Amino acid sequence: MNYQVCTKTVLDTSYPGLTFDSKGICSQYWDYQNVVKPNWHQDETGRRELERRVEMIRKDGRGRDFDCLLGLSGGVDSSYMLHVMVKEYGLRPLVFHVDGGWNSELSVHNIHVLVDKLGLDLYTEVINWEEMRDFQLSWFKAGVPHLDIPQDHAFVAVLYKFAEKYGIGTILNGGNIATECVMMPSQYYYWGTDMRHIRDVIKRYGTVPMRSYPFSSVYRHKIYLRYLKGVKVFKPLNFMPYTKTLAIDLLQGEYGWKPYPQKHFESRFTRFYEGYWLPTRFGFDVRRCQLSSLILTEQMSRDEALHILENPPYDLDTSEQDFEYVATKLRITPEELREYHAMPKRYYWDYHNQHRILSLIEKSVSLLKIGRRGGAF
Repeated sequence: MNYQVCTKTVLDTSYPGLTFDSKGICSQYWDYQNVVKPNWHQDETGRRELERRVEMIRKDGRGRDFDCLLGLSGGVDSSYMLHVMVKEYGLRPLVFHVDGGWNSELSVHNIHVLVDKLGLDLYTEVINWEEMRDFQLSWFKAGVPHLDIPQDHAFVAVLYKFAEKYGIGTILNGGNIATECVMMPSQYYYWGTDMRHIRDVIKRYGTVPMRSYPFSSVYRHKIYLRYLKGVKVFKPLNFMPYTKTLAIDLLQGEYGWKPYPQKHFESRFTRFYEGYWLPTRFGFDVRRCQLSSLILTEQMSRDEALHILENPPYDLDTSEQDFEYVATKLRITPEELREYHAMPKRYYWDYHNQHRILSLIEKSVSLLKIGRRGGAF
C-alpha cells in the first residue's frame, strides 16, 4: 500500500486496516462522526445522566465507608476525574492504586498530592515483582507488540476483585471519548484479558510459578461480575465537558500536580514501550491515535499535531536511559534487550487466542452502545 495520511486527522497507513475515501479522509474519522459523536452527550442530557448515576452510587454506598472505587494512576484523566467526583459531586471513593513496579517519581508525586489535599484514603496493591518481572519478560521473548499486558491486566483484575470482595458496586474509570475516541488497533494493542492467549505465552516462555498474580478473564469481569454480582464500571468524564489542557491547568493550580510529556507516561515501562519500542520495532507511533482523538474532539488543530509529530516521542538521551533502566530492572543485559528488539516480529495470531469470539463480543456491545474498545461508552 502506498503511504497516505488522513486529510482530517494525522492517522496514516501505519494504522492496520485503515481505509481512505476519495477525498483522503480515513475510516476512523467517519467512525467518530457516525458512531461516537452522535452518542456522546456533554450537554444538559449528559449532566442529567451523570447526576442520576451519582445519586445511584450514593444510594448504594449508604452505611458504608466508601460509595465507590476509583483507580488512580496519577495520569491527567484519572486525576481530574477524582477531583470532579469528590469536589463537585461529593462522592466518597476509596482511591485504589495498583503498583506493578514501574511507577515514575512523577506519578507517585501526583497521586499523593491529590489524596492528601482531598483527605482521602489511598489503598495500594503491590504486585509480586518476581512474578511481574517474569511475566513481562515472557512478552519480550514472544516477540509481540503488546508488551503492556502484564501491567494492564493486573490493574483491571485487582480493581474488580477488590470491588467484589468488599461489596463496592461501582468502579469509576477515567477512560473517555475526549482523549481516546480513536480506537487502538488490536494488532498492536491486543485484549489484555484473553486468558487463552496469556496462558499460551506463559506456558512457552514463563519460568516462575504465577501463584499470586491476579488473573481475571474478560468473561469474569464483563459478564459474571457485572451481571451476576452487580459490579459496574462508570466513566463520568464522558458525561461532562472535558478539555485536557483545562484539566491540567486546574490540577496544577489546585494541587501542585505536574504534567507528563505524553499520555500514559506516568509508567516508566509504558513510556519506554510507547515512546521507543513500538515506533522503532513495529513502526507504529501511538501519538497518531492520541493526537487524532484531540483533533476530532476539537482540542487541537491538525497543523499543531503535525508539528508535534516532527519530533520523536522523547529525546535520544532519555530513550537510552530508559533502555538501560528497563534492562536492569528486568535483570537482563542491554544486549539481550537489543536481541529481543531485533528478533522476528510476531503478533497475537502467532499464539493461541480468542480473537474471533472477542471481536464478535466487541461488535455486539458496540452496536448496543454498552461498551467499546478505548474510552468511548
